[in-house]
Amino acid sequence: MARGELSRTLWSAAEGLRSAPRSQCTRTMRLPYRSLQPAARFISTTPSRSAELTSETPEAQLEPFTAAPEIEFEADEGGDKDSGGGNNQKSNNQLLRTLRVVPASRSYFSAKPTFTDDYLHVSALLRSVATLPTILTTEAPRVAWKTIDQYRIMTNEPVKTQRFHRMMHIVKRLNLVHPSLMPEHIKTAMRRFMKDSQPGDLVPAPQLVDDWGRARGVGRRKTSSAVVWLVEGEGEALVNGKSLSQFFGRLHHRESAVWALKATHRLDKYNMFGLVQGGGSTGQAEALTLAVAKALLVHEPALKPALRRAGCVTRDPRKVERKKTGHVKARKMPTWVKR
Repeated sequence: MARGELSRTLWSAAEGLRSAPRSQCTRTMRLPYRSLQPAARFISTTPSRSAELTSETPEAQLEPFTAAPEIEFEADEGGDKDSGGGNNQKSNNQLLRTLRVVPASRSYFSAKPTFTDDYLHVSALLRSVATLPTILTTEAPRVAWKTIDQYRIMTNEPVKTQRFHRMMHIVKRLNLVHPSLMPEHIKTAMRRFMKDSQPGDLVPAPQLVDDWGRARGVGRRKTSSAVVWLVEGEGEALVNGKSLSQFFGRLHHRESAVWALKATHRLDKYNMFGLVQGGGSTGQAEALTLAVAKALLVHEPALKPALRRAGCVTRDPRKVERKKTGHVKARKMPTWVKR
């Protein structure tokens, strides 16, 4: 067959399929009558097509029902007045059962409402004292607040860090209210967020000058410890029975030992006798610094601000870090060699 004749044959076949009637495709599907029947038991309050079909089918029976009567409180109160006190009490109990109880806490329906209650409580306290005068942060009473871990243990709740800091910001703002005007219930509420031990609770025992006019001071640094007796004199200094120049070879160590006297211009006013043990020269010299400062405060307590500015009052807690297994020193690792 020629190529042109084949193409004309295919074209005529396509035209015949396009003009053929499609009665089967346009035929609609009919569901069986059984699928339109509703369930035997149902409740409907509005007329619909289902209700009309149900009325036509005698097999389906609707279940009769009646709505609950409305509560008439006025009628119950009027009848109880005539009947007596017993019925009045019964009516009151029935009325209470129908009312909705409002919880005291706004976060009652949350899983763990303790933190939410605390946050709402301190927020309400801040609103109540927002107009009172405040003091500077440096003048506010020193308070040791609970950490987030301690608060989580106290409340047994997984409190988020951001929310905890937001609440503590409000608590610290309450601490800035002027002490003379702060209400008592504000102080009671803030005690919940304070640690058990506060900075002012631990007061050291006062040191006294003995019968010989000596003041005793103890100082430590690294593994060294020093005991110093300070007495009024001409400026003599002995350490373990030796002079400063004999005991300490470096000039820096000699100045560190009597730095508290030099910073307050008291070198020629007191005699110093010290006993040191442990550690090296640097540790012993700085232990003497702290011991001399403590002994000087016994004679002249007014020098504490000057000694604090000179760095003689605070104990230095730094120590040499221990060597670790597999390391050359505390942190240094052995040199790695490829071959």
